Amino acid sequence: MTHDAALDGAGYGSMSVAAILAETAHRTPDRAAFFLGDQVVRYGELWDQTRAYAGALRARGIGPGDRVAMIVPNVPDFARVYYGVLALGAVVVPVHLLFKAEEIEFVLRDSGATILVAAAPMLAEAAPAAARVGIPLLTVLVPDGMAVPFPRLEDEAAASDAIDLYESVHPISPATILYTSGTTGRPKGAVGSHMAIIEQVNVALIDLFDMVRDDVVFGGLPLFHTFGQVSVMNTAFRRGAAVILLPKFDPDQALAQMVQHGATVFTAVPTMYIGLIQAAARSTARPPLRYAVSGGAALPVAVLEAFARDFGAEVHEGYGLTETSPAVAFNHVGEPIRPGTVGRPLWGVDIEIADANIDDRIVRLPAGELGEIVVRGHALFKGYLGNPDASAAAVVDGWFRTGDLGTKDADDIVTIVDRKKDMIVRNGYNVYPSEVEDVMMRHPAVAFAAVFGLPDEARGQEVHAAVVLLDEHDATPEELVAFVQERIAAYKFPRVVHLVDALPLGGSGKVLKRELVAQFSTASADA
Repeated sequence: MTHDAALDGAGYGSMSVAAILAETAHRTPDRAAFFLGDQVVRYGELWDQTRAYAGALRARGIGPGDRVAMIVPNVPDFARVYYGVLALGAVVVPVHLLFKAEEIEFVLRDSGATILVAAAPMLAEAAPAAARVGIPLLTVLVPDGMAVPFPRLEDEAAASDAIDLYESVHPISPATILYTSGTTGRPKGAVGSHMAIIEQVNVALIDLFDMVRDDVVFGGLPLFHTFGQVSVMNTAFRRGAAVILLPKFDPDQALAQMVQHGATVFTAVPTMYIGLIQAAARSTARPPLRYAVSGGAALPVAVLEAFARDFGAEVHEGYGLTETSPAVAFNHVGEPIRPGTVGRPLWGVDIEIADANIDDRIVRLPAGELGEIVVRGHALFKGYLGNPDASAAAVVDGWFRTGDLGTKDADDIVTIVDRKKDMIVRNGYNVYPSEVEDVMMRHPAVAFAAVFGLPDEARGQEVHAAVVLLDEHDATPEELVAFVQERIAAYKFPRVVHLVDALPLGGSGKVLKRELVAQFSTASADA
């Protein structure tokens, strides 16, 4: 059979996430894109500044397919760098703001980043990482007159020619590489396509909620993470709504900013809901919220009800993963919410429940049965960068295995029941025990360490560690906490260390973490 490019080739279609900002800026240049404190950044000026940043990066040789890492907080510069990189047809690699130098270095090496853009507050950790990898570092947010040994992107943008148009790329070309840790080994770079991100945004605006141009969306979720990046910034920008930026979440400040700027949509993780409820007890001021969106971890029904009562806005819970761009299920606005569930699958996304004990193929289970949640559809990522084995293990028979256990009833309502893996979700951030254990095992007094999560009202889960010390060695729990704290991002280190004589082991020699959870849950309840 002869090859026909019209049938077999990639075709001529193109797509770019950069269009989300470019098109809205063209249509409504004078509308507010960002509120940051008293500062207002409008769409037209934001796109002009983005084109200037892109021009500076182009002058440094960045073009289609190049990887550009960025470590920038929730300020307008995040958008300028993010869309500027995408406008060149390059791939953006947002780095977790709390990563230490060693963790940043791994991301830079693994992603193949050719340049790092770092905000001034992140230089202490970012600069050593870039130096060890041997790639140039550009800064943003360094104040005039402050001496740092790195060029400022703002200066290079002023001295370069801004780009005119964004580059068109194939719809399934890579747009982002977002790092997500597995329960074993190093973090994996999940590659997201332009199509998956744009389709996520379009489906959200068509089906999930009635966001309008006059909406003002709370933007306290970290933009380096897929939830804040796609579900807040990209979705609001596609509609032409405004986003309230909050570089660091503080409940009282969040409430004040939402009142000042008239927030109508609150999108957040459960810890932010708890914080805002507490802030509401200290203030009578309320924003004109129309509805709220929750994700990132299970939202306790009592919190959902308290928020709806205090703010007069119904909370719609959803579910998603970095590998699924992110949302795959949602309690759709306009339909009765079902508290305690994550709603039904998005349009174009199939969710099934598979036998969790069969790894090499997908065996679907009947409605209502508990199993592993598996997903297929436009939301799926392109795979893990440089890790075909991990990609093959994650996507089986065309279905992405989420590692989460749940059910789906006859009405297609999905409920998350538990996690197949040992992952801990603290304050909406994923903590992977093996990574923390690896650090703790470096302490000269530690023989064995097992890290696990215990329920915590404020944070969802808190990180605990059970540690066996080497014979004739001493270390206090406080010393072990401090040791790990110095070497790992702040959300990961264990807040509580339990010194034990032995760890509970199964027949195969694996640590039985469920026994540790049961033992120390009982101990804390009795305390």
